[in-house]
Amino acid sequence: MLLPAKAEVARQLRRYRAWERAMLASPYDRTVRATFEDSGYTLCVLMGKRCAREAADAAERYLRTSQVSYLREQDGRPMSRRSVRRAPASERRSTAPSS
Repeated sequence: MLLPAKAEVARQLRRYRAWERAMLASPYDRTVRATFEDSGYTLCVLMGKRCAREAADAAERYLRTSQVSYLREQDGRPMSRRSVRRAPASERRSTAPSS
């Protein structure tokens, strides 16, 4: 799994939090709301989440931990060889062209 640079995550999280404060101060300002939603969307894409609040939480966890710890926390670590079930030989298909 590719992870974004921590500096970029920190920058986008600061931007999201700043626009969140501005939106809470002026909830009826359409420009502020649109910019807040754009910053949330950017954070979602960056962190691979569907909800801006989840993305902000994930960004904070990512910045607090090492990349390995973050992946383990997200269940993103690769499965060990023992946990991978291999199909029996009778079920495996060859990729070689048949003659």
